[in-house]
Amino acid sequence: MKVSVFLSIAAATTSALAQYSTTLNNTTPGPDQDGKYEISAEGIRGLFIPYGASVSNLFINDSQGIERDIVLGFDNASYYSVDPQHPHLGSVPGRYANRIKNSTFTIDGVQYKVNANENGGLDTLHGGSDGWDYRNFTVVAHTTDSITFSIVDPDGKEGFPGEVVSYITYTMTKNTWNIKMVALSTTKKTPIMLSSHTYWNLDGFANPDTPTALNHTLHLPHSGQRIGVDNILIPDGTILPNARYSVNDFWSSPKELGANLTAPELKGNCGFNCTGYDNAYLVNRGQDGPYDWRTSGPVATLASPWSGIQVDIFSDQDAFQVYGCGGQNGSLPIKSTQGLDGRNRVVEQYGCIVMEVEDWIDAINHPEWQREKKNIFGPRDPAYVLEAAYVFSANK
Repeated sequence: MKVSVFLSIAAATTSALAQYSTTLNNTTPGPDQDGKYEISAEGIRGLFIPYGASVSNLFINDSQGIERDIVLGFDNASYYSVDPQHPHLGSVPGRYANRIKNSTFTIDGVQYKVNANENGGLDTLHGGSDGWDYRNFTVVAHTTDSITFSIVDPDGKEGFPGEVVSYITYTMTKNTWNIKMVALSTTKKTPIMLSSHTYWNLDGFANPDTPTALNHTLHLPHSGQRIGVDNILIPDGTILPNARYSVNDFWSSPKELGANLTAPELKGNCGFNCTGYDNAYLVNRGQDGPYDWRTSGPVATLASPWSGIQVDIFSDQDAFQVYGCGGQNGSLPIKSTQGLDGRNRVVEQYGCIVMEVEDWIDAINHPEWQREKKNIFGPRDPAYVLEAAYVFSANK
């Protein structure tokens, strides 16, 4: 490449980065005694930490006006890096979320091998053993209602080609948590797919009738299809129908997460010998014609009849991963802001639900899906951008 061309690209990248770095807006005192940064707006309050650019606490008033902390996390920011389970609590997985088959992919005829950190080395999960959610981001801006984290991911880290610079901005508006994730590939073409790996329990584990989230209702109005996977949850290239009234039908009407728990069809639905959900549902909005993701309706709605808390999720992404916490076994603690006196202070099986806005998983290994412009980014390409809004309400 000619030096003049390279300098032109570098200058354009620097200019683009400047759009997302708002270092002059640091108007708040910094982290609290637990290492957490607070932002808030009317009806909503959140605490965030640099480790993984993670949401640690999210407080919403229930239908009785009681403030509930409805996401999983730890009481102190220092514990995230030493917890042996590392369940990606509230983090941003990167530089490529979800799984990569055989830990390999090919770009322009060159095959890359990345760190294999799952299933005995058969695949890569959430960017590898030292993916973004294992690293401390830099706080580049913090105001009363917004915080921006940044990370520079070097060329070759975990085997991925090229340097990536990313900014993660969380902003609170009335009853709403807004997310914007921007990533720029500065030197080489590379896969980029981010998400928010937040675990939810809309009852804050305080429901006296159940410590689980099986009473929550989920509605995925645009998700009549899902990505087919093998028994270790690697996409096999198929697109499967979520037939009406089947266990994966959340599109025809809202349904309780536990409604089909005893159905034989649900066994193996989330992998080998697993009963429950860990599925990538497609978000099909094309038949409606041009749309604005902010106003065209939510891609998902989760609601609890006990707390009355409801979250409507709006997103510009074309897939939506749902994990029903079937792998939890009571070894993960809940926070001091959660729970019920007299009950074990742990996350039991099905005690939560993870909902990830993202693109089609492992699309880098399925060129026939024609998702390259959503998954592969180089220095000449527009920035990777993910946006989402979580809008909360309380049903009486």
